[in-house]
Amino acid sequence: MTSQASTRPHDNPVTVIGLGPMGLALAGALLRNGHPTTVWNRTPGKARDIVARGARLAGSVADAVAAGALTVVCLKDYATLYEVLDTAGGASAGRTLVNLNSGTPNEAHAAASWAAGRGVAYLDGAVMVPPPLVGDPGSVFLFSGPREVFDTHRAALTSLGDPRYLGSDPGLAVLHNAALLGLMYATMSGFLHATALVGSAGVRAAEFADLAVNRFLPTVVDATLVEQAPDLDAGHYPGELGTLHMNLNALEHITLTCEEQGVHTGQPRLMREIAAQAIEDGHGGSNYLAVFEVFRKAAPGAR
Repeated sequence: MTSQASTRPHDNPVTVIGLGPMGLALAGALLRNGHPTTVWNRTPGKARDIVARGARLAGSVADAVAAGALTVVCLKDYATLYEVLDTAGGASAGRTLVNLNSGTPNEAHAAASWAAGRGVAYLDGAVMVPPPLVGDPGSVFLFSGPREVFDTHRAALTSLGDPRYLGSDPGLAVLHNAALLGLMYATMSGFLHATALVGSAGVRAAEFADLAVNRFLPTVVDATLVEQAPDLDAGHYPGELGTLHMNLNALEHITLTCEEQGVHTGQPRLMREIAAQAIEDGHGGSNYLAVFEVFRKAAPGAR
């Protein structure tokens, strides 16, 4: 069983492996919060500045993981994790590894099994902010894996930001990461497409952004989604205030407007296709949230 770590930072040395922009930000936050910090990178020169600020550069991966009970890894992917950590030999046994690279839930499960086979306590994680925000108390970090491992190292993880424990399934952190990044890209693409559409008539992006982001989205989209999220769990999509048939009509007009204005039509066409599928599935009298039922199903022929 993992023992409870001290809550005093100077009693909790942490190792950071991988010194890209995010790894350097992680090491910097740990140093600022008083943790003795050891770093390792395949290109040692990247450690110059962080060492000048007080970190210790390990000579090998084995030396790095032996420096403390907790090692935070921020590498390209799971394959690189195995490639790097396998060189530590038995030095990692009995210690805790927190993995902050991105990937898929299946890869996270495989990594948890890989760690268990080496006697390593393992948490999978995801960083939901850019490097400059690491260390801010409001910056969200996601973690999944054994609860006792998370609780043991909560104090150190809090030095990085706001640690959110999602559950014992090691795949939950990267699953949430993919979902939230998908939301981010869809939202950004929607804004960029809308800005291009009004821009076709000479409207400046800065002018439209105030209306779209500061006025429209918080009132019409953000509040609606939070309020109606329980309906998604219940499969309840009342159409009294607007049906999918009405929304399909709106999507058709958006597509035609794009065609008239010479703006790319792929995005509204896809939304129109999804809405039409929901209607075909019997949700024509429901509200737009019924497209959730389409998203929950694998596409024909998909695994």
